[in-house]
Amino acid sequence: MIDRRILLASVAGLFGFMSLRWLRAAPAQAAEKFEVEKTEAEWRAQLTPQQYAILREEGTERPNSSPLLKEHRKGIFACAGCDLPLFSSETKFESGTGWPSFYQPLANAVGKHDDRTFGMLRSEIHCRRCGGHLGHVFDDGPKPTGLRYCMDGFALQFHPAAAQAS
Repeated sequence: MIDRRILLASVAGLFGFMSLRWLRAAPAQAAEKFEVEKTEAEWRAQLTPQQYAILREEGTERPNSSPLLKEHRKGIFACAGCDLPLFSSETKFESGTGWPSFYQPLANAVGKHDDRTFGMLRSEIHCRRCGGHLGHVFDDGPKPTGLRYCMDGFALQFHPAAAQAS
C-alpha cells in the first residue's frame, strides 16, 4: 500500500518539475529589438516546424540528428532564420556531444544572455540580427578560446566556400 505522504510528495515534486518552464528566462527575441522582426505567422511560414521550435521557441534538437554535425567542407554556417553568417568552418570541431560545435563565432554575429532553465545557469546564444535561438556556450572547448559553442544544427544552414580554380 502506498503511504499517503509519499504519494503527496511525489505529486508535489512532479508539479514542481513541470512548473520549471515558468521559471525560464524570457526568450531573447521578446527582450530585445532586432534588425529582422517578423510575426509568428511569418516565421512559421518561412521555417520548418523543427526550425521554428528551435529558433523561435528555444527548443533543442535530438543529439546526432543534424546533418550539419558531419559537415566538414570549408564554408560558412549561417542563421537559418535570416541567413546572417555566424561561424566559419575553420572554427568547427568534433566535440562528441552530438551537436555541431565551434570555438568562436564570427565578429558581431551572435548575442548572449543568461539561461536559468532547469535550475542551471547557462549562456544562451542567439543570432544578433533576428534573435533566433542557436544553442549555448560552455567553457570546455579547445584552444585558442577554450569555449564550445554547442549549436543546434537545424538553427543553421551551411554555405560551402566557392571552389577555387587550380
